[in-house]
Amino acid sequence: MTKLTRFEVTRLISARALQLSLGAPAMMKTPKYTSVIDAARLEFEKKVIPISVLRTFPDGRVEKVEVN
Repeated sequence: MTKLTRFEVTRLISARALQLSLGAPAMMKTPKYTSVIDAARLEFEKKVIPISVLRTFPDGRVEKVEVN
């Protein structure tokens, strides 16, 4: 399995936090006073975040990395 870079992890969590702040439904139950960033981080740690990463390489290859 391909590991995500720290930059990809940050991008995934921030993108999911934006989705949650705009009203997207949460994928799991979170405590009542949790911020959207903490909720997105929790979803990422539990591997239920509904986002994948597309890596484009200089030779034109594209690799899709699933979070779960």
